[in-house]
Amino acid sequence: MLDRHALDSDGFSALCERYLAAQLSGNRREALRLLVDEGLLRGIPLQDIHLKVIQPAQYEIGRLWQENRISVAQEHLATAISQLALSHLYRHLPRDPSNGKVVLLSCVEGELHEVGARMASDFLEMAGFDVRFLGANVPTSHLVHMVREQKPDLLALSVTMSYHLPALRAALEQVRAVSPQLRIAVGGLAFTWAPGLENDLNISFHGRDARELVASACRLLGV
Repeated sequence: MLDRHALDSDGFSALCERYLAAQLSGNRREALRLLVDEGLLRGIPLQDIHLKVIQPAQYEIGRLWQENRISVAQEHLATAISQLALSHLYRHLPRDPSNGKVVLLSCVEGELHEVGARMASDFLEMAGFDVRFLGANVPTSHLVHMVREQKPDLLALSVTMSYHLPALRAALEQVRAVSPQLRIAVGGLAFTWAPGLENDLNISFHGRDARELVASACRLLGV
């Protein structure tokens, strides 16, 4: 097995480009082969596969869609491949011992983009958290019910599209009404289009990426 640092930034860029090409062509088999044979089996950490291959490829897919260079169907096809890849890689996650803390992670109501949130849930699980991942487009009333039922130590909410930020504000308001002491984190691509917004939300912290989310959660919860 190769040294885990054997792949430099240029190597990751090349792997990401090839993975992106497989996504755009709809080649699921090749996409998985690249991540497993040329990533995982070479000793590349799963965290790097997530953040240096899958995530930048998804960002590029989003950019191409916004610029009308690919269709909605092509965007869905590419994203479905990343969903498949994350499902396949899940069983290979290295996990720290349980730290006894429960994190409830969800996309806000109307938000259909869940790849980033799913990656964040995997990172939290690798760090020993007990993660309850609700996925995309969770109605706020159902989110509130889950908060009451699960009594998590931390609620993490994800927003990708900026037009779902009002749904985030509504979720924060309703969750706080039933659990005013609950620690809440937010993250997602929408915050890059609304810089400084996190400072106005009275949240526990803003996770700019999955690694930062985990580090902040560990500090906040004392694990």
